[in-house]
Amino acid sequence: MLLLDVTIVTVALPDIERDLGAGLSDLQWVTDAYALTLAALLLTSGVLADRFGRKRLFLAGLAVFTAGSLACALAQDPTALIISRAAQGVGGAVLFATSLALLAATFHGRERGVAFGVWGAVTGLATALGPVLGGVITTGLDWRGVFWVNLPIGVVAFAIGARYLEESRVPHAHRPDIAGFVTLTATLAGLVYGLIRASESGWDDRIVIGSFVAAAVLLIAFIVIEHAVAHPMFDLGLLRIPTFVGGLVAAFAMNGSLFAMLLYVTLYLQNDLQYSALASGVRLLLMSGIAMITATIAGRLSAHLPVRWLIGPGLVLVGLGLFTMAGITAADGWAHLIPGLIIAGAGSGLVNPPLASTAVGVVHHRSAGMASGANTTLRQVGIAVGIAAYGSIFAAALRNHGATDGLRTAYAGGLNELFVVSGGLAVLGGLLALALIRSRDFVAAAPVQPELDPARPGPEVSQV
Repeated sequence: MLLLDVTIVTVALPDIERDLGAGLSDLQWVTDAYALTLAALLLTSGVLADRFGRKRLFLAGLAVFTAGSLACALAQDPTALIISRAAQGVGGAVLFATSLALLAATFHGRERGVAFGVWGAVTGLATALGPVLGGVITTGLDWRGVFWVNLPIGVVAFAIGARYLEESRVPHAHRPDIAGFVTLTATLAGLVYGLIRASESGWDDRIVIGSFVAAAVLLIAFIVIEHAVAHPMFDLGLLRIPTFVGGLVAAFAMNGSLFAMLLYVTLYLQNDLQYSALASGVRLLLMSGIAMITATIAGRLSAHLPVRWLIGPGLVLVGLGLFTMAGITAADGWAHLIPGLIIAGAGSGLVNPPLASTAVGVVHHRSAGMASGANTTLRQVGIAVGIAAYGSIFAAALRNHGATDGLRTAYAGGLNELFVVSGGLAVLGGLLALALIRSRDFVAAAPVQPELDPARPGPEVSQV
């Protein structure tokens, strides 16, 4: 449900644009409000779950996400939809932070491996089917249906979770880093706000410049706070591990290039080429289907190859695919995109399976949750920043080309610039990943045993 709400909404955005009278900046915020709140709250949610109970936080997050979905379905203007998407992100952050920990606490031995395998399979399936399901629902019903569908799933999942999940927590969990959370959230919000406003007012706008300056100051404040507090939300010492840094760079580049570009590819397919939401989703399935196939191959290769030779070349492939999609003219149809979608899909399939190991495989098991959360946070930051930055570039290109060319030519020219910029980001990320990720950084950490509620009797407590 969480991953579907990233891609399923993208296909519905053109219909949202028409129905609510939304502008480009509104569409950017519909996606970025979800990604930003998820990124800002992810690390803090894990600490809160350790302190107050993972089951309790999971059910609370599920309730917030489901209520946010209801609010999205009922939204009557872009502002209400953006606020509701932010609420979804709040619930989503809690769910992301607690789901794997709950599986580890609930299943043991061979069953745990099966449970993690099912979790991973559902993750891959959701990412692949999102555009198609979004197209089916939007074309068959309307765009509100992509949010209505979350309600029965949320209600059923809440009932099952309340009945069967077992509570687990860390007995002496430390307090959440509120100052770090506030400064990180404000940093991300300032950066993305400045980028999105630049699409309307230009890069020399005083508010745009002020937003960037404020984001820089707040980032420095966040670093100072993380150095000073006893229990930081992010241990800056992890940045001394080159492979960990390489994983963060790869996570940002992967989502900031290809996945951020999906919004603009979808707008091109529906607004310029006049395909329906369903037809657009089916065409994007070409990329996600290839990604699923290569992800299966990458999962097997990761046992025999150093992950740098999957992540680095995979990102370079993503960049080549985006470069291949450039060169669109007003006379071209969607067939021009096919080679690039195949190449980029193959590259993303190579990157995603081994990427998690660059976070948790190079740190002590006590820092695994923080490291994994940081990697996921950079993925969401990549989407949010990518969508915002591309929107500013795209708007400027439309203004420049539209002054002398027709609308279709201007649209194609703007999209071509985005393909070049996003492709460059992916290639740069791939080269940095090759340089930073090292096999000797990986440590043989002992399996993480969940720390259960001390009030609960049984052999699991004594094992902890």
